[in-house]
Parts: sequence; C-alpha cells; structure tokens
Amino acid sequence: MQSTREFDVIVYGASGYTGRLVAEYLSQEYAGDSQLRWAMAGRNLDKLAAVRDEIAAPADIPLIQADTSDPASLKAMVSRTRVVLTTVGPYQLYGSELVAACAAQGTDYVDLCGEPAWMRQMIDAHEATARQSGARIVFSCGFDSIPFDLGVWFLQQHARQQLGAPLPRIKGRVRKMKGTFSGGTAASLKATLVAAKENPEVRALLTNPFALAPGFSGPAQPPASQPEYDETLGSWAAPFVMAAINTRNVHRSNFLLKHAYGQDFVYDEMILTGPGEQGQKIAEAVAGDRSLASDKAPKPGEGPSKEERENGFYDVLFIGESADGRTLKASVSGQRDPGYGSTSRMIAESALCLVRDALDTPGGIWTTAPALGDKLIKRLQEHAGLKFQLES
Repeated sequence: MQSTREFDVIVYGASGYTGRLVAEYLSQEYAGDSQLRWAMAGRNLDKLAAVRDEIAAPADIPLIQADTSDPASLKAMVSRTRVVLTTVGPYQLYGSELVAACAAQGTDYVDLCGEPAWMRQMIDAHEATARQSGARIVFSCGFDSIPFDLGVWFLQQHARQQLGAPLPRIKGRVRKMKGTFSGGTAASLKATLVAAKENPEVRALLTNPFALAPGFSGPAQPPASQPEYDETLGSWAAPFVMAAINTRNVHRSNFLLKHAYGQDFVYDEMILTGPGEQGQKIAEAVAGDRSLASDKAPKPGEGPSKEERENGFYDVLFIGESADGRTLKASVSGQRDPGYGSTSRMIAESALCLVRDALDTPGGIWTTAPALGDKLIKRLQEHAGLKFQLES
C-alpha cells in the first residue's frame, strides 16, 4: 500500500529550527538521488517557501500545509507519504494526533522524542493499531537515543560473537561532548515536569526504568544521581541529563528483542568529568545544574550558529562486563554538535532506513535498535558522520 504513495518522506515542522536542518540535509546529501520523493510540511506555506529558498533546496520540492490543531490536515498529510518525519515538539503537546493518524493509516513515523511518559501513553493507545495497519512508529531518532540505543546493540552483537553470550552489565559513559542541547529538549523537559506535577501516573512512569516495557519489571538499576569516581577509567563521573530517556529506550529495545540482552540486564549512563579535585568539582557542578529546566534554557526555534554546529562533537564509551568477569568495550562518536547538527542527520537517515532498508520490520511502536539495527548503523557511518567501533 505504502509504495503507491506520492512521497517517501514528509518533513513536518520544516520551517522550525531543527526541521530546517533536516530539509537542508536531505536537499544536499541526496541532491543527485532522483528516486527520493520528499516534501516539506508545516503550518505556514509562506514560511516553508522562504526556508526552501534559504537552504537552496530545489524549487520544485512540494510544500504541504498541516497543523496539529487541524486533525483533518494531519490525516491528509499522512495519507500522502510512506514516512512522516516530525520535529514538532514537545510531542506530549503536539504529537498525539499525528501518532494516531499514522497508526491508523499504516504510515511510518519518526521523531526526536525524549518524553518517556508520553511515549508509554502512545504505546498503550496505538501499539495494537500500528501492528494491524503495518505502521512502524519509531521514537527517539536523534541524539536521544540513537548513539546510546545502537551503541548498546552494537556492543551486544560483538559480545555474542566474541564471548558467546550477551553482557548482563553495560555502562555508558560520555567521554567528550561539545554542543548545546536544543530548545526542543528544554521545552520537552519543562512540559514533562508540569505533567508530573499534575499527574501521579506520569510521576510513576518517570521513576520506573522499565516504563517503556509494559508488563516487565527487571533488576534494580543504578540510580546515577550523584557524582562518583570510576576507578577503572580514572575519572570522576556525573549524572548525564539524557540518561532518563536513553536508559528507558535501551530497556525497551531489550524488551522488544525478547530480552536478547538477558532478563537481568543492568545499564546506566554518566558523563566523565576528569580526574582529581578539578574533575570532582566539575562533576558536582554538573550534578547541581538545573539550567535546562530554567527560563535561561534555549527556546524552541533557537539554536547555535552554523559554525558552532559544525565545531561540535561527541564521543560515548560503552563498557560491558560478562557474567564471568570479562570486559568488552565499544564507542560511538559523532561529528557536529549533538543536539542539532548530528540529530538532524540521524533522524533523516532513520526515515530513509525505514523506506529503503528495513522493509521486513513489521508494524508496531519501536525503538531504533530492534527496528533498524545494523542497517541504520551502516547509513549513519556512510552519510551522517557517526563511527561505531570496538575498543581494546
């Protein structure tokens, strides 16, 4: 059914800050690809046309008017494409109608969501419909949570090959990172805090590491809420702000993979801040930082300059320990700042992976590892500036 549709990908929110970067990436990276049929969508056709001109996209890229407050326009948009790529968040405020429309019409969907309580609500409401219609709904296709979800998947694949069994314990440690978090991330965090204050069910989901694995309750997970010194790495480590969403997506991947990592799998994330007193001071400062939830945080639509985006980078280490004490390490690194430059590429490649590579993935609500796995890793390394590698 989908192959007869007018477009392969519609970028919804293309006049916003991140949506514009996605459109620019598709326009440039796939300029010579005559087979790719894509369009730009948003509330205001004049703004979309201006962005199309500013990013030097072809003048014949179609523009589609759609608005979250107009369900009919969403349904009309969804019916025309194989995949909707949406950057319109916070998703708990602007995403529910779109997920419902995609699930009902068998249209694939990718987003940049880092809102676990809303994701669980969507799973409960639309998983059965998506399975029946064939829609592949894939959440969290940006810096949260691709490098982490696929990093764990990559390491576990090698563990099975080299050690003959999955790793029951993996630590994710951000070694280096330069870049800012997006205004969308800050807005999502604020909306989540408001929802948690108003709704005890949301609070319960936010404190459950297995919130995205309905019906499953695994072993206790490290709280990772205080600075700690890591003897094996010779560095202080601080709580990592994205851990609240990444760890839940990793556990959902394990759940969807029928516990390929084991039912006793333990995973946590922290950011390394260096050795000695200086490392400890930085770790304590990071642990006490609440700026992302404050009025000083970037607003949706705001972001770094092109130079700042291009000078950004990140490097994440994954350390796995086997049941018999053996260790295996892998890393995922990326060019460009994580929140914008790299994220816009990751979500674009996720959409294309659904259209062109992961054709055997059935309908349902997914994370990237079980839905796209090695196919997406290949795309990210060939096109998006990411590296996945084993370390000694």
